Amino acid sequence: MIQESPEKKPIISRGRAYYAYILLFLLYMFDYIDRQVVVSIFPFLKSDWGLTDMQCGMLVSAVYWSIIIFTFPVSILIDRWSRKNSIAIMAIFWSIASISCAFTRNFTQLFAARTAIGIGEAGYAPGGATLISTTFPKARRALALGIWNAAIPLGIAIGTALGGLIAELWGWRHAFGIVAIPGLIIAIMFFWVKDYKTVSLDGTMGNTAGQKVGAGQVLKDILGNKTLLLIYFGFACSVFVTTALSTWLPSYFQRTYNVPAGQAGLMGGMVMLTAIIGAPLGGFLADLWMKRTQKGRPYFIALTSILTAAILFIAFTVLQGTVQYITLIVAGVMAVAFVSGAMAIIQDVSHPGLRATYFSLNVVIQNLLGSSLAPIVVGFISDRFNLGIALAFLPIFSLIAAAVFFSTSFFYVRAAKKVETIEAQVRPAG
Repeated sequence: MIQESPEKKPIISRGRAYYAYILLFLLYMFDYIDRQVVVSIFPFLKSDWGLTDMQCGMLVSAVYWSIIIFTFPVSILIDRWSRKNSIAIMAIFWSIASISCAFTRNFTQLFAARTAIGIGEAGYAPGGATLISTTFPKARRALALGIWNAAIPLGIAIGTALGGLIAELWGWRHAFGIVAIPGLIIAIMFFWVKDYKTVSLDGTMGNTAGQKVGAGQVLKDILGNKTLLLIYFGFACSVFVTTALSTWLPSYFQRTYNVPAGQAGLMGGMVMLTAIIGAPLGGFLADLWMKRTQKGRPYFIALTSILTAAILFIAFTVLQGTVQYITLIVAGVMAVAFVSGAMAIIQDVSHPGLRATYFSLNVVIQNLLGSSLAPIVVGFISDRFNLGIALAFLPIFSLIAAAVFFSTSFFYVRAAKKVETIEAQVRPAG
């Protein structure tokens, strides 16, 4: 599975590549554990500090606002300096910030600590996706990214479940500290990962040899890439849905079925845990469809978005009880199936020397229009009506995503062919 240069020398040896891959998976998992642990302790925060649903949503959005601000500059550092060092330093920072949440005394302090978590996590997704995409071949890129992205629902499930249980046993402050320590250890281990040599921009984007690529040329390349722009927007709509579900399902179960916070957290965590199937399965199927047609990846992510909308609509407007819960589990699997194919498309049409930078714009847009808005918008509607009504709006966003993803099929093939001529520049480090 390891990509080879024209001289048939691996960019990174198979053993080192899989060592890095395992650590990347674990870091992504702890990334989302640290983000998610707060949602299952909403009832405790509302009781202790008298917070509204909108304020609780802001504690989730705080992470994404930081990511919006810092992801682009950090990703430039990743592309042009070092993947492994950048990722390790970021993971150490977000783990320490998560531990600091345990020592806060009011909403403002906790909001500030949650903001610091986002600063640390700002460039992780672009950095990890870049490292994986450069060391695994294009034909299996969606599958590799899909397995890696399975760490997201796994981390969400663990964070959601553990947060409520730890809070009931030892108090909500312990939840932040306990889940952050393992990630700190993995972050230190990442300094021993083997990186690839930074890809030269010399003689690309229409420049002659020796002529540097400027920021204006990069911006022009992005704005002229319709595939990238459409995927960015579709990604944001889809992430609005997944973030809303992961943030509010525990509260929804607690209020709808009158169960304790710990049990509600486990129920919400189980929905997201079964979503671990969606990312790798989606990557496998997107790659499989691509073998039949070059537009397979755009077609697949559009189809899964339509199915997500249908399932969520039925779950929140028609069903109740056990049948509703089972349907939401299916929705959890389907809602993340788009991720692998969409990420692979972004990597397919991005310059190899700027993959983290191009992906960082996806992170900025998906968090600006999706992740940061979802907790607040749903909380706002919930405060004025109820949480069930607020969640019933989610299928609209999945339908918009489906339309946008399908439209990328008209531009994707041509954009991907332009990038394939630059791939040969990638070489091993050292």
